[in-house]
Amino acid sequence: MIDKQWNMKPNRLKALMLAKRQLAEFVYDAVNLEGINLTLPEVQTLLDGITVGGHKIADQQVVLNQAKAWRTLFYWIEMGQFQVTAEKICQLHSIAAYEEALEWGRFRSGGVTIAGTEYMPPEACQLDQLFDEMLAESKGIAEVYDRAIYLFLTMARCQFFYDVNKRMGRFVMNGVLLNAGYPAINLQAKRQLEFNELMLAFYVSGEQMPMNLFLRSCLDERIINIMKEG
Repeated sequence: MIDKQWNMKPNRLKALMLAKRQLAEFVYDAVNLEGINLTLPEVQTLLDGITVGGHKIADQQVVLNQAKAWRTLFYWIEMGQFQVTAEKICQLHSIAAYEEALEWGRFRSGGVTIAGTEYMPPEACQLDQLFDEMLAESKGIAEVYDRAIYLFLTMARCQFFYDVNKRMGRFVMNGVLLNAGYPAINLQAKRQLEFNELMLAFYVSGEQMPMNLFLRSCLDERIINIMKEG
C-alpha cells in the first residue's frame, strides 16, 4: 500500500515509535470525545498506574481500557500478529469495551440506534455478511489512507457492536496504517463539533469523501515531516 497525498515512505518502526510517544494524547482525545472530561496530565497519571481523585471509577476504567487496547495493538504489530479479521477485532473489543458495552468481545446480538440521526444500522443477522463484504471491498483500495479510513467509516456505519464502535473503527484504521508503516491519525477532542456534524451527515448519506478529507486533515504535519526525514 502507498500514500499518494504526502508521499511518505513506509517505516513501521518509526511509525510505531511516534504512536507510542503519543499514547497519552490518543487516550486523552478519545475519552474526551466520549464526554469523559479528564485533563491530559490526569490521563498521563492514570497510565502511570496512579489513580486520580474527583472522577468516576467507571470513567477511569474507560481510560485504562483504551490504553490497554492501544498497547495490545502495538504488540500485535510488533509481533506480526495484526490482522483485520472478525476474530482479532472482537478480541480487541473485549479489551476496549470491557464493562462499558452491553456485550464485549463479540458482534451485537440485537438492534441499536445512533443518537442525532434517523439512520438505522443494519440488523444483527446481517453483520457477519457485511463484515466479509467490507473486507473484500477494502482489499481493492490500494491507497493506504483511503483503505484505513474506509474501514473506520464502514465499521462506524454498520455498528458491529453495542457500543465503542467509533473507537474500534479508529483502532482498526490506525492498526492498518501502523502495520503498513504509516503514522496513525489522532482525532483531537477540540475538533469534536466538526467531527460530529460530518459523521451525522455520513450516517445518512453513506458518502465517505467529506469524512475522508476531514480525517486526513487530522494527521499532524509535524509527524508527516518526521516520517519524510531521511
